[in-house]
Amino acid sequence: MIHPDQIKPDMPVVCSEGRQFASVDQMENTNYLKLKKDDVGQHHYIPLTWVKSTENGKVMLDHPADEAMREWSTVSPTF
Repeated sequence: MIHPDQIKPDMPVVCSEGRQFASVDQMENTNYLKLKKDDVGQHHYIPLTWVKSTENGKVMLDHPADEAMREWSTVSPTF
């Protein structure tokens, strides 16, 4: 399991297909990554459990980009 301290602001978020589709804004509690705002000014949140590794300064996910974007949240997690 990835430790939240391994995730830093501005790290690229890379899908399982190998392409970057977001950047980290910050950790939101210890269980979620808050992503930088998209083109329409919306933050998105993804669970830390989706992160398979942090290598070469990148957050590597175990989800394809289209799946991650379908399942991410636009509401800040409260737990």
